[in-house]
Amino acid sequence: MLRRLDLRGAPDGWQAAIPRPQAAADPPVQAVRAVLADVRARGDDAVRDCTERFDGVRLGDLRVPAGELVAALHGLDRALRDALETAHGTIVDFHRHGLAAEAPFERGGLKVTARHQPVDRAGLCVPGGEAPLISSVLMTAVPAKVAGVAEIVLCSPPSVALAGPAGGTVHPGILAAAALAGVDEVYRVGGAQAVAAMAYGTASVRAVDVIAGPGGLFTSVAKREVAAEGRVGVPGSFPGPSEVVVVADGTTPVEAAAIDLIVQVEHGPDSVAWLITWSEAAAAAIEAAVARLAAESPRRRVIEANLAANSWTALVDGAEQAIELANAIAPEHLELMSSGPEDLVALVRHAGAVFVGPWAPASVGDYVAGPSHVLPTYGSARFSGALGVEDFRKTVHVIAVDEAGLARLGPSVVALAEAEGLAAHARSVRARWAS
Repeated sequence: MLRRLDLRGAPDGWQAAIPRPQAAADPPVQAVRAVLADVRARGDDAVRDCTERFDGVRLGDLRVPAGELVAALHGLDRALRDALETAHGTIVDFHRHGLAAEAPFERGGLKVTARHQPVDRAGLCVPGGEAPLISSVLMTAVPAKVAGVAEIVLCSPPSVALAGPAGGTVHPGILAAAALAGVDEVYRVGGAQAVAAMAYGTASVRAVDVIAGPGGLFTSVAKREVAAEGRVGVPGSFPGPSEVVVVADGTTPVEAAAIDLIVQVEHGPDSVAWLITWSEAAAAAIEAAVARLAAESPRRRVIEANLAANSWTALVDGAEQAIELANAIAPEHLELMSSGPEDLVALVRHAGAVFVGPWAPASVGDYVAGPSHVLPTYGSARFSGALGVEDFRKTVHVIAVDEAGLARLGPSVVALAEAEGLAAHARSVRARWAS
């Protein structure tokens, strides 16, 4: 089911031949732009039409009443509520841990203070459908909350199976997590139309400043499009369909490696899995276990489709080439399950999150480790990382200069301004000396 790729003894430049999923090479840009343009022109009516077309639900009110969130939280199974509260506490503590105060920069009459200001209003995308990502509510809303965002908006697609007076509604687990995380508004809208509503604003949904969160290909492309228009801020990564790379050798527990490959491709269409190893025996054993476990899975159809279309086994010369290949893929999740995994960590340059050893499955990161599971995909780990507090804040620099400081720095300002032909810039300093 995983296609074999033999890179042993490969010539220089082999990285350029690494296969990529077709969806990454040919994203649905034109289809997404059509949805964005429609919502921008027709607002709520377009959102309702798109939701009926893509989700099979005709909506009344787009917003979920606040009382439904509280009711969903109170109605949760006790074990699930305990799990959500455990995850919530760990995620909050992790993000608060990173809020170290920075001392002002001072030098000879110059003082620069960095003020980290939260955006006013943040929009979050949370997938629903067959696998409602309850945990994604916490993984997106908590960093926004810790950042100090005043208004947090969440969009998640409605389900036909959860029909109510306003049409299909959002999965109760998502609503419960939103209540626990302190989300202010929830809308039963998903996909590109949700991104458009939050970016442009409609009669029901006020525009936001930042849009974050995971999603399918349409959602991810839509976020890039509205960001390119300068409408909203979007974190620099491409959090699309899920990805995993497992590095294994003859010491790797076969069942653990196999199930971890399946974990990410069960998410939905276009998910990606790589097994990288320098052991043919390990490759054969893990591939056989993947086939068996996939056949036993409740989500067999999705898993086998992704394994056939977007998943590979790569045979390499050794651990060093394995990490070189992993860096070239720049995966969302990288699991180091070979012997001596700690020694390989220093070689990793590009990955959304790295999981070290047989006791650290990526599923721990998906739920309770603390860092957000909203991670870069499709190679964007080369230039971006996990969603965090900084994605919901911007830095405002406050600059103060006294008379001695301007006397010291002013000649440099004048020289640079005159070299650029900007006379008024130079005069703004000279005028102060003259006074």
